[in-house]
Amino acid sequence: MGQPKRKQSKRRSRLRRGANQSLSAPLLAKDKDGAVFQPHRVNPTTGTYRGRQVLKVEM
Repeated sequence: MGQPKRKQSKRRSRLRRGANQSLSAPLLAKDKDGAVFQPHRVNPTTGTYRGRQVLKVEM
């Protein structure tokens, strides 16, 4: 197997590896009321997590 003639620079390696890390929109979940929030987190509009009231939310 052939060997590279020159060492690949850190910058070039990082650019190649980072090319696959594109930004994506966060995943969102809906509860029974139709409120949208991030999964595995407390719902900021209602203050519930997995059907239980966790935070007091003042409206």
